[in-house]
Amino acid sequence: MKRVIPWKILFAGLATNAVFLFQPHFTAAQTPSPALLVLDKEDATLSIIDPGTLKTVAQIPTGEGPHEITVSDDGKMAFVANYGARTPGNTISVMDLVARKEIRRVDLGALRRPHGITFADGKVWFTAEQNRLIARYDPVANQIDWLLGIGQNGTHMLVFSKDHSQLFTSNIQSDSITLLQRGAESVGWSATNIAVGKGPEGGDIAPDGREFWAANSADGTVSVIDVATKRVVQTLNVQTNRSNRLKFTPDGKLVLISDLGNSGLLVIDAASRKEVKRLNMGRQPEGILIVPDGSRAYVAVAGENTVAVLDLKTLEVTARIPTGKGPDGLAWAGRQ
Repeated sequence: MKRVIPWKILFAGLATNAVFLFQPHFTAAQTPSPALLVLDKEDATLSIIDPGTLKTVAQIPTGEGPHEITVSDDGKMAFVANYGARTPGNTISVMDLVARKEIRRVDLGALRRPHGITFADGKVWFTAEQNRLIARYDPVANQIDWLLGIGQNGTHMLVFSKDHSQLFTSNIQSDSITLLQRGAESVGWSATNIAVGKGPEGGDIAPDGREFWAANSADGTVSVIDVATKRVVQTLNVQTNRSNRLKFTPDGKLVLISDLGNSGLLVIDAASRKEVKRLNMGRQPEGILIVPDGSRAYVAVAGENTVAVLDLKTLEVTARIPTGKGPDGLAWAGRQ
């Protein structure tokens, strides 16, 4: 385990067994609460969808290639990591969800390929994949106020523990998960790089905080990490072709894995580590969002330009919501 000190810098009502397809519909109504937020990568837009009616109420332009999104604690602001397409992106879009518009596009300067992004402690934390680091943006001061080098290749996704004392990154090209723990000093972190399977991308910490599961996109496995000992305690051969995202349900009983290569969604029983069900979602299932009450999940199916609604009791797809081109990143704004 090594000690890491960051650099501080300043930059300028659905039927159970049927699938319904809802056509896009735009309304002048206020932004719903809660709201489903969907990033359409190829269109470079953020769609705001009413989860009650499954209607799109607004589409807002973002930067090029928006991949991931996070929301402020009060549900009024969203922050979009503009990853870019052929040209590496270096901006974050700051969205006013009430006014339904982009109010600022933050220039990240030398930081390239922002991707994993989360809101914690009043600030926006994100990975800069090309720079192999994590950065933090202060939306009140409108500045980058902290950087921490990871030293691993392809630092991609970012997951905080519930108490924000631990932070996990998946490092695709280094085949590792980095576990960061806050030190006694507010600016100090300890870092442990944990070797996992090939190409870890999606991952999530169990609700009880004891395990972190890493979905290895290149070898069809999941690495189960014991957080206390910081070691892989089990490797599951889940036979995915290219796993993309992995999410625990809020009760910790199920784990969902999107399989971009096999058009599938895999459901695993967390306790037994056994497969419960494998669903055909359509071409290129990517982002996964599970609502706070654990009743349903939304899965972005990029190749079909839809978001599938999955009933987590029946494990059946109950609806498909048309979106823009290439839906991926998903977020929930407001309370259930």
